[in-house]
Amino acid sequence: PVTAGSIVVPYGHAIGNEKWRGSEISQRLQGKIKLIFEDDLGLVDFHLSNKTCILYISEADLVAGDEFKRRLVRFRNASSLGGIVIVERTPISEQYFLAVQKLVVLELGMVLLPVANQGEAAQLITQLVSFFVREQSKDRSSNPFLRKQCSQLAETSVFRTVQQIPGVGKTKALLLLQQFGSIHRICNASVKELETVVGQTVAQQIYTF
Repeated sequence: PVTAGSIVVPYGHAIGNEKWRGSEISQRLQGKIKLIFEDDLGLVDFHLSNKTCILYISEADLVAGDEFKRRLVRFRNASSLGGIVIVERTPISEQYFLAVQKLVVLELGMVLLPVANQGEAAQLITQLVSFFVREQSKDRSSNPFLRKQCSQLAETSVFRTVQQIPGVGKTKALLLLQQFGSIHRICNASVKELETVVGQTVAQQIYTF
């Protein structure tokens, strides 16, 4: 079992499962983040920080059957890490998406981020790593000016992902990311915390979603 703190991710790095070496994701991540490959990560595809990791579900995984579901359940039962599930949502895999969303979000309580392909997944991983670097920087220096960097999110896949939440447009997405700093924190926010940013109606929509 992988527990929070048992994997130490160097500052500004990500650790990738050896099976991703040479893949489109790893090629697109080169030069954007420092990626180290390890061959004993088990169920995890990428570690973004000491406490957060990614499990990647490809179009092929969805079409192949239920093995990916067993993998997610095993991870949730055995690990204390925060798991982010990235799933390829394509015309072929669309028919499976609602069932995956129900399992990941409602039953397992994990974060689900849909992408169109590995290239988009690489963009998302790059953005998430930069979030963790920024959060670590805040912890180290408590620099209030780091919050202003959130304005750089405007053209990223993370920004577009937040806009997909019902009731959230560009302005509210930007406000949410400026306030909470990451999708993970938005997902874990209470209705009351969300209300202070987007109002009662939209806060309830976000919380339910």
